[in-house]
Amino acid sequence: MNVEDIKKTITIVHDYPIPGIIFRDITTLLEDPEAFKATVDLMVEKVSDLSFDKIVGVESRGFFWAAPIAYALSKPFVLARKPGKLPRRTVSKPFTLEYGTNSVHIHADSVHKGDTILIVDDLIATGGTAIATADLCEELGAAAIHTLSLIDLPELGGSKKIADKYGEVRTLIDY
Repeated sequence: MNVEDIKKTITIVHDYPIPGIIFRDITTLLEDPEAFKATVDLMVEKVSDLSFDKIVGVESRGFFWAAPIAYALSKPFVLARKPGKLPRRTVSKPFTLEYGTNSVHIHADSVHKGDTILIVDDLIATGGTAIATADLCEELGAAAIHTLSLIDLPELGGSKKIADKYGEVRTLIDY
């Protein structure tokens, strides 16, 4: 299964969650075992030339990709979550979405000085979530940040913002 086959398993939903938004629904991809496995395999391949210590998955759909990639590469999996979801002391950073605002939290002891981090999410739109997550990792001492996402919406400029601040962004599918 190639990237074009995988792309066909993603459902496009208009006016969700608010009017004017075109939502890429990956649940139909996840429901297709062959597409899910191929996606994880291709995402692992996308970062096979990178050296990193930990994978930070962004809530919630980023977890679908970050966890199996961490498993496949035998890397620690760190959670970046919404407010009130992590039990220990956290650090946080607010960010703007294409249709609202939120904040991302990471356990304060999950990223260490000198770590190289791979941030994994399902979609890059405006880049706010990934940049906030990268900023948190940097504040905790990360020496370098890499970014991997299943989907990029390049017309919204997020991947460029991330790349300008943290370097190359790798994605599987562009819309």
